[in-house]
Amino acid sequence: MSRKYNFSAGPAMIPQEVLEQASSEMLDWHDSGMSPMEMSHRGKEYMSIAAEAEADLRELMVIPDNYKVLFLQGGASSQFSAIPMNLLRGKKTADYVNTGAWSKKAIAEASKYCDVNVVATGENSNFMSIPDVESWNLNEDAAYVHYTPNETIAGVEFHSIPDTGDVPLVADMSSTILSRPIDVSKFALIYAGAQKNIGPAGLTIVIVRDDLIGETIEGTPAMMDYAIQAKADSMYNTPATYSWYIAGLVFKWLKKNGGIGVMGGINKRKADKLYAAIDASDFYKNPVDVNCRSWMNVPFTLGNSDLDADFLEQAAENGLVTLKGHRSVGGMRASIYNAMPEEGVDALIAFMAEFEAKYG
Repeated sequence: MSRKYNFSAGPAMIPQEVLEQASSEMLDWHDSGMSPMEMSHRGKEYMSIAAEAEADLRELMVIPDNYKVLFLQGGASSQFSAIPMNLLRGKKTADYVNTGAWSKKAIAEASKYCDVNVVATGENSNFMSIPDVESWNLNEDAAYVHYTPNETIAGVEFHSIPDTGDVPLVADMSSTILSRPIDVSKFALIYAGAQKNIGPAGLTIVIVRDDLIGETIEGTPAMMDYAIQAKADSMYNTPATYSWYIAGLVFKWLKKNGGIGVMGGINKRKADKLYAAIDASDFYKNPVDVNCRSWMNVPFTLGNSDLDADFLEQAAENGLVTLKGHRSVGGMRASIYNAMPEEGVDALIAFMAEFEAKYG
């Protein structure tokens, strides 16, 4: 059975080379006589897997020494609560930028712990654009500023890092982490669910500056206390061991293939050619402002929505799957994370042209 091009927004494709290695190590990792999924997280074999994964991630992202890297559970959504619990540090207000569905969920959760100041919102454009940073109503006394660099559902993305002055900047990078180089030192905290660019669901990466941990609000669960997790090397309880192991293989795959600088060039090329195909057509349309189109998640609609079902069915017959848009947006969505090869994007573009010739 041949593998399909899976355009799912998450859980998403994992590099075939990684899956093949994981398969070869399923029963016996490095002559240990054990599968990585059945190893004790306290055993020397698994401890070496965990340490190497962190070292490789630090190398790939050039993470400064004064940042902790945590491998946690609960998905990025659990961090919507953990962030105010850890970062309010005696303050009562936090700034949030509302650019879509995931921003709104983060805002709703943070509102349980502090006064949320929504500094800007894309509601007026139906979240198809990002308000200019110069228009943001930032609060100098805010504990932190939170934003979502890429809104997976609507396909809206920041293409630069906002300057928030001395106020710590927090980013939900679930769908952009490792897709291109970034300057980690510009952030107080970066968090990301694994199931898009890192590996299987079940793992969440948190990269947090040292000076911001150790002062939680009263009642913070131990599992959500960054200082406790850092002291325990992310093993306060049994971590998501297999997801962590696969993430480590993905990091090595990235290093082998040139790192995230090379990957960023590939990702831009993939996105550019798909948007070019959409823009050159009268049959397809992307609703997002051209200045903030996502490299990772490309939504598009057909001129006649009655053809959506036919498009999806015929695409699947051509090995192109999971292209249905999110239920709140409709249409189609092609998620083209790191593991989506350029050949997959080329195949999608070719199919779109054939479908338009047939029905346009």
